[in-house]
Amino acid sequence: MHKFILTSKSVLQFDVVVIGAGAAGLMCAAQAGYRGRKVAVVDMGKKPGRKILISGGGRCNFTNEGASPSQYLCGNPHFVKSCLSRYTQHDFIELVDRHGLAYHHKTLGQLFCDNSAQDIVDILMTECEWAGVEHFLRSEVLSVEAQPEGGYVVTTSEQQFNCASLVVAAGGLTMPKLGATPIGYKIAEQFGLSVLPTMAALVPFTLHDHDKTRFEGLSGVSIACDVSSEDGTVFKENILFTHRGLSGPAILQISSFWRAGQAVTINLLPDLNLSDTIHQWRAEQGSKSLKNSLSTLLPKRFIEILITEQAIPDKALNQLSHTEIEAVANYIHNWTIKPNGTEGYRTAEVTLGGVDTDELSSKTFEAKKAEGLYFIGEVTDVTGWLGGYNFQYAWSCGFAAGQVC
Repeated sequence: MHKFILTSKSVLQFDVVVIGAGAAGLMCAAQAGYRGRKVAVVDMGKKPGRKILISGGGRCNFTNEGASPSQYLCGNPHFVKSCLSRYTQHDFIELVDRHGLAYHHKTLGQLFCDNSAQDIVDILMTECEWAGVEHFLRSEVLSVEAQPEGGYVVTTSEQQFNCASLVVAAGGLTMPKLGATPIGYKIAEQFGLSVLPTMAALVPFTLHDHDKTRFEGLSGVSIACDVSSEDGTVFKENILFTHRGLSGPAILQISSFWRAGQAVTINLLPDLNLSDTIHQWRAEQGSKSLKNSLSTLLPKRFIEILITEQAIPDKALNQLSHTEIEAVANYIHNWTIKPNGTEGYRTAEVTLGGVDTDELSSKTFEAKKAEGLYFIGEVTDVTGWLGGYNFQYAWSCGFAAGQVC
């Protein structure tokens, strides 16, 4: 049985206190415990690993076989290299293999649980149990203070903890319904660390009212596309029309690179040259309408919207001029839309920005300005792509901090 401790107000002494029972926090706690440290994990939730449990549609995309520093956004691109090299995706795969986890591979390198994300939480909790870690749930952190003689005092709604090392793995602002708070950023600022501006990332776009009205009949329709941001970043995956706007893997990916007021460009037919295809159609079936021909490649309702708005001509193929063909091809290959915004932290998978990595040791995640204070996981300014990369960062930085805290 896992040990969950819920006691009345008391003063407790630990070597290490970890704030946050998420992926990074639990990994760190287990590693520190295996070193013989007396470790407490403090979390305001009713159960550990809440974000793990809902990830990947409940099956947790727990890592990616191709994880490398190039799939991460960080103010200091070199920061991620250190922790990823010290604890790789192959190390975590070895861990879950030892526990007998049943999982499967997907085409882009993602690894998912066969059964349930609970399996990943169970592995982490078992590791913590073996390492002697104690868990204090339903415990909201009220204050953190440095002790004059060294170490920290953490006061929660239930207890007071005295510790030599404090690890902040409190997460970001995503999914407030799971209890997300800015406590990690506040602790960083309290100790003089810079916190970079935050925003929702890996998040669906909302559309302006006129676009939402135009495309409301397409809700649930998915199209394989290339989606580009204004900075030139491109992702090739599906987009999904929703009743609020645009979602799907390609949209979630590009959202990390999008900023308010910018447009995104979508190549709706990335795997063919539409100009050549229309010329071929015209030669073989010239009397057929452009609308019906394009509807064999893209959703008919979408093509009808473009026809209605005169974005493309309502003509037979043999009535199209060369200039019109090129214009149609350019429109489809470079469909541009300007989002109204995003759905925000409510549905975002991660928080972009956070504790400035220049304030932390790239090897240990210890704050340069505060001995014995560590920041790991989503609270830091490291954001991975969609596809298991953020979990791998959590395992890697949790391992790194757990070796020294």
